[in-house]
Amino acid sequence: MNSYPQPALALVETMTAAAAAAPHRAVAFQGAPGCNSHRAALEYAPDCLPLPCFAFEDALDAVNEGRAERAMIPIENSQHGRVADIHFLLPESGLYIVGEHFLSIHHDLMALPHADGSVGPFTVAWSHPQALGQSRRFLRERGIVPMSYADTAGAAAYVRELGEPDAAAIAPRLAAELYGLAIAAERVEDAEDNTTRFVVLARKPLDPATLAGVPAITTLVFEVKNVPAALYKALGGLATNGVNMTKLESYQKGASFAATMFFADIVGAPGDPAVDRALEELAFHTKELRLLGSYPQARPRG
Repeated sequence: MNSYPQPALALVETMTAAAAAAPHRAVAFQGAPGCNSHRAALEYAPDCLPLPCFAFEDALDAVNEGRAERAMIPIENSQHGRVADIHFLLPESGLYIVGEHFLSIHHDLMALPHADGSVGPFTVAWSHPQALGQSRRFLRERGIVPMSYADTAGAAAYVRELGEPDAAAIAPRLAAELYGLAIAAERVEDAEDNTTRFVVLARKPLDPATLAGVPAITTLVFEVKNVPAALYKALGGLATNGVNMTKLESYQKGASFAATMFFADIVGAPGDPAVDRALEELAFHTKELRLLGSYPQARPRG
């Protein structure tokens, strides 16, 4: 908790205490109060008790330890692709994906005002690397130097702590409200359709039977055998059974560079005969196959 900037600590302590009193309502998220994950938790479950955690691992641990019922974790962004480390952390967490949420990302430039109430000009802007990348054109045109911070709202709290009017933060409007900063520019993101996909994690998976007749997504990880055309063979069952794959990303397992893991989303859930046949064939052609959860689609695929 002491890794947060001082202006965020009181909020973190208050929110942590509220979550501890009713963990069944708590949704853990990574970042300081006011970050996009905080926003996503409130949009997904308006009656929840958001529980801020400094690192992704802390948010996952909060669920595993029973301090939160669920965790809200960003997995990919429409502009910058997958969120770093998530593909490693999710399979190792022991948690299951039970939902997803798409959040429209809007960044504001915020800072402490001068004595006369004006804001700017700015020499630097602090924010999470993803937010800085999503606002690259805006910053470059104004000659503002991007400075990396652990999360967007934490950057806003840090700017408040610095007390330097020439330093700004790029963060959601909620952060400006929480930390008493003035909005210098609205919607500084370079793309109007900037969107982040979040997944909701819990200790127990949803029963696929409850998804019958509901448009669903199944997320899985698998390791192909080290033979020619291994991936082609592994995915053949999806094609022959008409199962749509909406996401496929690879990452290395360990440091040998000989074991490739794949992180994938498919449309449907176990219990659907086509999905069952496809997964059976996929398992035959892989060394390891693990389902991370089946859950309702928050946005239609295909």
